[in-house]
Amino acid sequence: MEPLERVHGRVAPLDRINVDTDQIIPKQFLKRVERTGFGEFLFFDWRYHEDGTPNPDFELNHEHHQDAKILLTSHNFGSGSSREHAPWALREFGFQVIIAPSFADIFYNNCFKNAILPIVLPEEKVKELFSIVNSKKGHDLTVDLKSQTISDDEGWSINFDIDPFKKKSLIEGLDDIGHSLGHEDEIRIYENKHSGERKWVIPNNSK
Repeated sequence: MEPLERVHGRVAPLDRINVDTDQIIPKQFLKRVERTGFGEFLFFDWRYHEDGTPNPDFELNHEHHQDAKILLTSHNFGSGSSREHAPWALREFGFQVIIAPSFADIFYNNCFKNAILPIVLPEEKVKELFSIVNSKKGHDLTVDLKSQTISDDEGWSINFDIDPFKKKSLIEGLDDIGHSLGHEDEIRIYENKHSGERKWVIPNNSK
């Protein structure tokens, strides 16, 4: 997994509550087993009209929100089914940070496994950010995970909380498999001991 320590980039505002995983990546596109190939279908039903043309009224289609790295959204983002395709699509589209007053639990945890930093801020601070972003044609933020701060070039800043283990995982680029591989030596010792004590469990294929 790609390490994530500091993100500086454009903010895209999506002021909608209860954005579920089927809206993030509609079910008709879940035909791949790889983690790639989903970014182009992110928010597909909102980004495009039925004839396939871009919807100019959708926030992420506005020119000054293109190539955004930070998604600013509202309550209960990522609700619905537990599909991990949702963070896959968001990450491939370019989002590395998502800021909201609250997230669905499974989606929140899936983000950390896919190099996305979900940040929970008080509702009044999220509204304040929406006001700042919507008042301009393009606004950038800097998110520093080590110092746990969000700031812009005009003096606005705020600290955020994060679980220390999840913070370490993102900074070091470790998903569940990466954490397991960090104990490779202990696992090998255990397996050798286990196979010696319980030879009937692991068949001997040397013959």
